[in-house]
Amino acid sequence: MTPVRKRRLSMVALLVLGVAAATAFALQALNENINLFYTATQVYAGEAPQGRSIRLGGMVVEGSVKRSSQGNDLTVNFDLTDNEQTVTVAYSGILPDLFREGQGIIATGKVNEGGMFVADEVLAKHDEEYMPPEVAATMKKAKLNMEKKQNSKQQGGSY
Repeated sequence: MTPVRKRRLSMVALLVLGVAAATAFALQALNENINLFYTATQVYAGEAPQGRSIRLGGMVVEGSVKRSSQGNDLTVNFDLTDNEQTVTVAYSGILPDLFREGQGIIATGKVNEGGMFVADEVLAKHDEEYMPPEVAATMKKAKLNMEKKQNSKQQGGSY
């Protein structure tokens, strides 16, 4: 090989190696920043990874919001449901103005060892009509499953 060809080959090899390294770093960064969406049923069943940031969506259970009784502590515990299972959520901070019981929300945070969801961020839906697509789909599916169970109980038989 001539010196010119060796230089070209080494430049091409360095370029390919650089592109491969940049792609690997980009994919790693994207993988670490993905917040996957889970329902209360999935978190309750242990399908959600512990210690990894996820999004949990559902409806705030009526009568479940409990605020800390200590003076300046902004900790709030509430239950979140998808009409099948319920998960307890702990959040420390100021809740959005639109946060209410019976309201659809999405919380971003992590599941701890005890199965409790510790939220870093809580987002409430904007109005009575809007619900995030993921939450709407899972709530509809849960409602259909619940209706099927009730119908089979009323008919007195099982399949």
